[in-house]
Amino acid sequence: MCGISGFLSKERERPGDAEAVRRMNDALRHRGPDADGVMALGPCVLGHRRLSIIDLSPEARQPLCNEDGTVAVVVNGEIYNFVALREELEGKGHVFRSRSDSEIVAHLYEEHGEDCVARLHGMFALGIWDATRQRLVLARDRGGKKPLFYRELPHGTAFASEVHALATAFPEHPAEADLDVIEEYLTLAYVPSPRAAFRDTHKLPAAHFAVLEPGRAPRVERYWSRPTGPLRTESTDALAEELLPLLRSAVRRRMVADVPLGAFLSGGLDSSTVVALMAEASPRPVKTFSIGFAEADYSEVAYARTVAQRYGTDHQELVVRADMVSVVPEIVRHHGEPFADSSAVATWYLSKMTREHVTVSLSGDAGDENFGGYRRYRTARIGHLHDALPSLVRGPARAAFGAFGRVFFPYLGRYADELGHGEAARYLMLVGQFEGAEKDALYAAPMREVRRGATRARFEEILARSADREPLGRITDLDWNTYMIDDINVKVDIAAMAHALEVRCPFLDTDVVEFAARLPDRQLLQGGDGKRVLRRAAEKLIPREVIDRPKMGFGIPLEHWFRHELRGMVRDLLLDGTARARGLFAPDAVARLVATLDGRNPRYDRVWTLLMLELWFREFIDRRPGA
Repeated sequence: MCGISGFLSKERERPGDAEAVRRMNDALRHRGPDADGVMALGPCVLGHRRLSIIDLSPEARQPLCNEDGTVAVVVNGEIYNFVALREELEGKGHVFRSRSDSEIVAHLYEEHGEDCVARLHGMFALGIWDATRQRLVLARDRGGKKPLFYRELPHGTAFASEVHALATAFPEHPAEADLDVIEEYLTLAYVPSPRAAFRDTHKLPAAHFAVLEPGRAPRVERYWSRPTGPLRTESTDALAEELLPLLRSAVRRRMVADVPLGAFLSGGLDSSTVVALMAEASPRPVKTFSIGFAEADYSEVAYARTVAQRYGTDHQELVVRADMVSVVPEIVRHHGEPFADSSAVATWYLSKMTREHVTVSLSGDAGDENFGGYRRYRTARIGHLHDALPSLVRGPARAAFGAFGRVFFPYLGRYADELGHGEAARYLMLVGQFEGAEKDALYAAPMREVRRGATRARFEEILARSADREPLGRITDLDWNTYMIDDINVKVDIAAMAHALEVRCPFLDTDVVEFAARLPDRQLLQGGDGKRVLRRAAEKLIPREVIDRPKMGFGIPLEHWFRHELRGMVRDLLLDGTARARGLFAPDAVARLVATLDGRNPRYDRVWTLLMLELWFREFIDRRPGA
């Protein structure tokens, strides 16, 4: 696991900006504390920060080249099928100088060009300089586990693993906030691909590659998509029997490392299954790590302890008493974009503790997106039932359901209001933050002028691509392409790499993903609990009380912290002159939101979203030269 960076000049005759690449490398030091390298290659410069995982020798330091130096690569991540690819390449006469999994990329590119990325199985972001054709190829793994940003500048294009490196490495070109993107952030609490929070800066989408040539606009292409059919028709037992070997292989592939390895263990179905399969494959006790909070409603350590005892793991627990005033700004600095998933705090502390014992950790992320595990999927079924009604009946049904919901379950009442507006609008209500009327009250003049509706349009586009799936399958596809890639994976990558920890996710294995993508709705949510096939596959592995327990999100006690540790920070930042002078939001509307923290209906999520945004502005926009 590493950090990568680079620069391609707009003109072939002009050397690349090596000093800027060195500055980006310095900004990425936490991702790779073991070594760094910068290689100037005419108009292109490649940079790398190394966290040694496979082949700890100096020969594996990057950038790496092919035999004659015409192809140079930098890779962040792990290529799980590198042994088989290396054997194939050696059979064709390629000569390797290291045992590194990253070196195979240079030789594979010689054989297949940019199509080589479709043959890589793993988590990766990479840059390839082709000196013969004078072009730079960037690529990102199928599940978007590893990030990659690029920024278009007057004298060329820069890329880096983290966006703050791009924002700070060019002081002569200060980064500016993109308010259209801020509008999307306020909708989702994260910044969706392919956009970034700074102007002229982009995320390379997951499962895409980009080809850059001096003086030309990037050509961006998708190389993989989740398969759409045909749907599986076997019984639950038969599917579970097929899934278990896929998971077992996915776990074992991710246990290859030349450094200490362990696992996050929340005590939920997904992480417990991963730990159980690791215990099967390991000759030594698996090292497992859990965190909890003093507030019992936010702690899962008892369930994690049950699994740890079942498999005799070397188990470590931490009860978090967070220093929120110092840790929250640090998290904002590492993210580089506004990011308001509050579980980032828990992931930060979990990663910090885990890194004290191991360098690599497996996790259970992506189990929910693959196998239908979120509670909101059950709510979405109401919309699917509505859509199946005769058109003449839908109006009265909406009215009746809305009246019932507004009296007994306000959340369902709001959902009823969206029933006639289509799947994208309904699901946006389920996952969104600030909604239309809230924005109307909150926005001041600059934000009233931004383009609205981009998020809904993106959701509609993804749903249209998934049109041949069953209704719930389309929802899991939507989550896969948005929330998982731009929220879950971002949260884990930033928290882990801030502490030089590599996190690997067996549920993002291509074989597992392609299996899950073809499950029909009845195998995702039958019985109401979700993850039907996964639960059946795990029955022989983990305790019954873990399989049957209700899902618990990886949350933090925001209510407690807003009333205590964060109370002063919220008021000092959101209500002071600096925030008001920025002019994005109506001061009275912000003050009303903050006042809810002391009332009966506190809006913790909205206040947290504004707090993360304000901290981001102060860190990356207010501090720019001349600001």
